[in-house]
Amino acid sequence: MNLRTLNDVFFTLVQRDSGRVMLTRENGVWQPISARQLRSWVYATARQLRTWSIKKGARVALLSENRPEWAVTDFACLLLGAVDVPIYATQTAEQCLYVLQNSGARIAFVSTRKQYDKLTAIREPSGLETIVIMDESPDADAVPMRSFLLNAPQEPDPELDLIGERIEPDDLATLIYTSGTTGTPKGVMLTHGNLAANINVSLDMYEMDKEDVCISFLPLSHVTARHLDYALFNAGVPVAYCPMIDDLPQAMREVRPTVIVAVPRVYEKVYNQVQNKSHGIKRALVQWALKVGAANRETILRGETPTSLSWKLANTLVFAKIREGLGGRARIFVSGGAPLGKELATWYADVGIRIHEGYGLTETSPVIALNNPINHRLATVGKPMSNVEVKIAEDGELLVRGPSVFKGYWKMPEETAAVFEDGWFKTGDIGRIDEEGYLAITDRKKDLIKTSGGKFIAPQPIENSLKVNQFVGEAALLGDKRRFPAVLIIPAFDFLEAWAQHHGVKFSSRRELVKSHQVQSLYQDIVEEMNQNLAQYEKLKKVLVVHEELSIADGTMTPSMKLRRRNLTERYKKEIDALYAEAESHSRTPAGAKR
Repeated sequence: MNLRTLNDVFFTLVQRDSGRVMLTRENGVWQPISARQLRSWVYATARQLRTWSIKKGARVALLSENRPEWAVTDFACLLLGAVDVPIYATQTAEQCLYVLQNSGARIAFVSTRKQYDKLTAIREPSGLETIVIMDESPDADAVPMRSFLLNAPQEPDPELDLIGERIEPDDLATLIYTSGTTGTPKGVMLTHGNLAANINVSLDMYEMDKEDVCISFLPLSHVTARHLDYALFNAGVPVAYCPMIDDLPQAMREVRPTVIVAVPRVYEKVYNQVQNKSHGIKRALVQWALKVGAANRETILRGETPTSLSWKLANTLVFAKIREGLGGRARIFVSGGAPLGKELATWYADVGIRIHEGYGLTETSPVIALNNPINHRLATVGKPMSNVEVKIAEDGELLVRGPSVFKGYWKMPEETAAVFEDGWFKTGDIGRIDEEGYLAITDRKKDLIKTSGGKFIAPQPIENSLKVNQFVGEAALLGDKRRFPAVLIIPAFDFLEAWAQHHGVKFSSRRELVKSHQVQSLYQDIVEEMNQNLAQYEKLKKVLVVHEELSIADGTMTPSMKLRRRNLTERYKKEIDALYAEAESHSRTPAGAKR
């Protein structure tokens, strides 16, 4: 069925009448939710919203982790033609206030007492009239969602169905606020037709059905996770909700998903765990298996299973155990949200896992290109989707147009006009398209570093290569308008502290740890190894290792876990300036003179 609106996803889901469209963990057991139960809850929520005069065009905020009530609220809003406004559960009260005021939402659904308290602190200036809480919280001055979900009628509601059927593709479905890596968040206006156009083609090359299962753990406030859930529902694939990322390993073991869609950070953690646990004889075994895997890499990338005895042995002894950490049943692996990095994708191919990397933006609903089982190429994000046109501008920027491209930014006509050129959306990403039509993304245009010598350096590929090392948590290239590039490294402290103890490095704090000679040498060696693969003008001349982890709270990471480069460099401006000043003083010292 070709979707016209997101309500078609809901209608398709309930008409299929499956006994297991969702899974939720209650009292340690994964419980199924049927299509009939979902329909009952959605109708009950929609009726309640109507009593609060929520109708077509009204905005409703959603502040919650991933859980069935999120989807129930979403479908209820969409059915009425209301516009839901998802807010990251990690946002501060002040950040929530901006979104609520800017969107004009009158009703907010929250998951827990913690989220309720967050909105209570800003309720008066926010303009909120009603707060609905999903958890039981009898002492909260909020409407319990259970009050209208319990004993909800199971029968169809022709009146609500008719309202939903009258929603048009051009009607606004949601306002998704960008993470704000460079400034004030912008409300991206996505219509029913925008998202439906992308869902219609995004899973064309993937064969999935009710026997599959996928865990929903990426924040539903992000368009990638939300689009994925819609696509899975439309394909009949049950969705298991994992509200907290810390619970993901347990959920993987219990649900044993057949489809895994994750951001690179999740894949990096699995890689680092393998690296960290491999010592002595076990490490030698892993290294042998990886050599066998590398010899069979092309077979894996073609989607085939190697038949050699050595690969079967390596698979039994090593690769199968790695897959077991991901549940043991997964047959489809997808990565999105940020660049995966060639080194990480290659490592996974060598252990028998072909990761289909994709690319998109909130403004494009979101998928622009995606590798798939038929068309797959390492170090690319695949071929562009059939519903979009793409081209590369003279300066290398990727331009896109098509029915999935957004209508504009909410209440920001000037910002909207600035990102369109002759009907093409300017993605802000630098890309290239090869002779067979595969798209590769080099970097964000605004992130390109231009040294004082006029050389342009794309930081993301270098940073991604550094992050493959188990001792590197995050890396940020420096050097814009400077004589040479350098790098700021945030250690993976779990691994670094274990290494330090093993090597007898004494420290009483992380600040003391990163300043130790042994640790400085460790990271210098990591960077020197990286430099062997870089052009002369790209080589990193200095390393700054900092003692603090990045976080959403301190403004150095976005809610979607991307670096806020400007905030990061401002935070460490004193240290960065000192690093370059020291380098300048060394370069001015005459040969043979004492320093």
